[in-house]
Amino acid sequence: MTHPAPDASSVSRTPAVELRGARLAYGDRTLWSGLDLSVEQGEFIAVLGPNGSGKTSLLKVLLGQLPLSEGTATIAGTPARTGNSHVGYVPQQKTMDEGLPLRGRDLVGLGVDGHRWGTGFRSRRSRRIVVDDAIDQVGARAFADAPVGSLSGGEQQRLRVAQALVGDPKVLLCDEPLLSLDLANQHRVSDLINQRRLGHDTAVLFVTHEINPILPLVDRVLYLVDGRFRIGTAAEVMTSEVLSELYQTDVEVLHVRGRLVVVGTGDAIDALGSTGADGIHHEAHE
Repeated sequence: MTHPAPDASSVSRTPAVELRGARLAYGDRTLWSGLDLSVEQGEFIAVLGPNGSGKTSLLKVLLGQLPLSEGTATIAGTPARTGNSHVGYVPQQKTMDEGLPLRGRDLVGLGVDGHRWGTGFRSRRSRRIVVDDAIDQVGARAFADAPVGSLSGGEQQRLRVAQALVGDPKVLLCDEPLLSLDLANQHRVSDLINQRRLGHDTAVLFVTHEINPILPLVDRVLYLVDGRFRIGTAAEVMTSEVLSELYQTDVEVLHVRGRLVVVGTGDAIDALGSTGADGIHHEAHE
């Protein structure tokens, strides 16, 4: 007897990332507690919040670099651990020394070496193929053989994205990847990451202080503030009521030409940020 194939919508898929009852504390200070988050394959999650709220620490937990104080964290159904080939990591943009003897493709190749070691012609050839493929994915072939120190910040960050892609990851963890980039490169890097997740069903957790460059791409937002958090769509979370509750002070969210402008009072505005690279102003009112 033959059975009809199950409907695709009814097939349960293992979440790309799952946190259950997650708590992270340093001594007496709890960054967050009771965090339940399930990130589906191909989902784009923005992780927002002030400095010190535990955004980067969350990525370190998923990278296996920090143990949870309570709860569990899994990647593609297995416990988070270091050296997980299912995970690609895009760090903050940092200027590299002009005298650094490293070509662009060498930087990308470090992503291969982190997961796979080998010797012989076959390994060298395989390494070259995956490095070239990642370079092509981010459109960096024109400057792949240039010294990384001679490249612009946007070009360097595109190579860092390529480095994160060489392991064909199921999850991309991005830690402030747009920091110090101009508006054009912010959109270019954001689009590269989004193309990857759409083309390969890769889940993205994207830590940022500025949501506007990625607002059209985001499925949900995780907002962390002083041990409190809220998870939902941008429309659900980025409201005056929700942010005022999280910051426990008056915060106003305005919609201006398709962008969000956050206006706060007192110390809250320092936590929410200052003028962004895209020209959005966070104004303080005494």
